[in-house]
Amino acid sequence: MRKIDWYILKKFLTTFFFSLILLTTISTVIDISEHTDDFAKSGLTANQIIMQYYVGFIPFIVAMLFPLFVFISVIFFTSKMANLSEFIAILSSGVSLQRILRPYWVGGILLGSILWYANAYIIPKANAIRTTFEAKYTKMAMPQTTSGAIYMRTDSFSYAGMRYYDTTNKAGGSLFMETISGNQVIYNLRADNFTWDTTKRKWKLNGVVERKINGMTEDVSFEYEVFKKLPFLPSELKRDEYLQARMISPDLRRRIEKERLRGSETVKELEMENAHRTSTPVAVLLLTLIGAILACRKIRGGSGVHLAMGIIICAVFILADRFSTIFSTKGDLDPYVAAWIPNLIFGVLTIYLYKKAPK
Repeated sequence: MRKIDWYILKKFLTTFFFSLILLTTISTVIDISEHTDDFAKSGLTANQIIMQYYVGFIPFIVAMLFPLFVFISVIFFTSKMANLSEFIAILSSGVSLQRILRPYWVGGILLGSILWYANAYIIPKANAIRTTFEAKYTKMAMPQTTSGAIYMRTDSFSYAGMRYYDTTNKAGGSLFMETISGNQVIYNLRADNFTWDTTKRKWKLNGVVERKINGMTEDVSFEYEVFKKLPFLPSELKRDEYLQARMISPDLRRRIEKERLRGSETVKELEMENAHRTSTPVAVLLLTLIGAILACRKIRGGSGVHLAMGIIICAVFILADRFSTIFSTKGDLDPYVAAWIPNLIFGVLTIYLYKKAPK
């Protein structure tokens, strides 16, 4: 890293953080205007709204628009340097385009690493704050409804199911659990109804019939009421559309393995969230390089043309990401493949633009 590298990197980071503050402020003002009625009805003070909602909302909106912030910043400051003929002077001195891109590589990797860490550990905690507030006070509240029948696999040889489960009361009915060895049932449990006991942190089962089968012999027991630890918690039975956004990456990966074992329908959504947390930081680096290659040329129209091209590229990237996500969650496309398709497309575009760029 030489003086010219630090000069470009300083401009990169300065423009990025300025764009970050400006666009985040605009997004926050728009959000305040949309939720003014909800805030007024909540009866909370301004300080409570900030601490209970915007402490979570601001990191969420920053992470969501982070690649866009980076791309616009690169286009803006690089185009300005090109209009001042700075890149012409650098190239005329014998410096190659590959060498010019070094500070962009450093800046892209630095910002991508920050986003990767934030996606894994910081943004989930912020989402927990934001969605909890929304569930309690705003129109975007998460419904607390009674779910229908639930069936799951609890381990390699055991299965469980229930006719219904009420997420509000944490109670359900017609519970069954079975353990299979080979092609024979060796354990069976039936309960008329069950409720979560918050003090004992166990399930309270009523009308329990338990069977243990060993060959031709069978041991049957009946208990009117029993407290038992089952291989699932109330939070795992609650169908929460924000669940994956609230979990830090290690917890998310553990939840994916558990839901995959159970054959859950939500496993694709969890896998897509996990894949996006890795693919989006890589997209930051790709958009940085694309922006630098496009904007380093001095062209007629100046920064306006560069920004227009940048907006078009961002729109295409977002559309590619949305389409691949839909094909994964609603179709048979693997979530990890779907999350990386936009990066593969724009990786090829980056190579193409680099080869065509004047050097």
